[in-house]
Amino acid sequence: MVDWISLAVPFAYLGVLIGSLATFSHLYRARKAAKAASLAPWFGPHLGRNIYLSLLHMEPAEGKPKVPDSVLKAALMRRAVEDIHRLVEVRNAKQALQSLLQKGSVGDDLWQRFQRAEKEIEAELRDVVQEANAFSPGWGQTIFQSASEIAQNQLLQQRVAELQAQASSEKEWWDKKRATIQADFMKELDAGSQTKNSDDDAVLVEAGGPAATGAPQQQQQQQRPKSRGKKKK
Repeated sequence: MVDWISLAVPFAYLGVLIGSLATFSHLYRARKAAKAASLAPWFGPHLGRNIYLSLLHMEPAEGKPKVPDSVLKAALMRRAVEDIHRLVEVRNAKQALQSLLQKGSVGDDLWQRFQRAEKEIEAELRDVVQEANAFSPGWGQTIFQSASEIAQNQLLQQRVAELQAQASSEKEWWDKKRATIQADFMKELDAGSQTKNSDDDAVLVEAGGPAATGAPQQQQQQQRPKSRGKKKK
């Protein structure tokens, strides 16, 4: 006769163990998802997307026409340009972030934020392609090419503006530096001229010049007429 009690104990133990593991796994995933949701986003608010969605869902008021498609297309292009900037930033930061994560220089929270940003940008790109194709079929295949050119032009203009600002600041610094050098040079010239004059005076004194022989000559001139008068007598 089979001892069902002895068999039920291991099965009950396995059931409790499996249930505990399932509960722990569910709680762990829920806590991890809640923690990931509470992390700060990698990027700030998407201004281009917010403007486009606001224009798209704007209901025409009484006496006012609907938002033209040209305005919506321009807003969608601006949204795509902002997506290009974010995509470039994500690609540039990924390799460096992976290296820092392997070295232990950054925590898992930062890596989770980055992974969430990658998923968000992928979903955003798909959404833009769908919106572009809704306006005109096939536009979704070329919208990001145009947006990339616009983004590059914006970066070039920003770089030129930075160089111009840097050039003006450097010019101002050089003007001040040149004025300081000129003032120091004039001071050295003045000091050199004064030193030269004092040296010339010292040389005249040592050589018996007028400054040194003026008094004896006057005495000799005063004594000569007296000697001549005695000879006539």
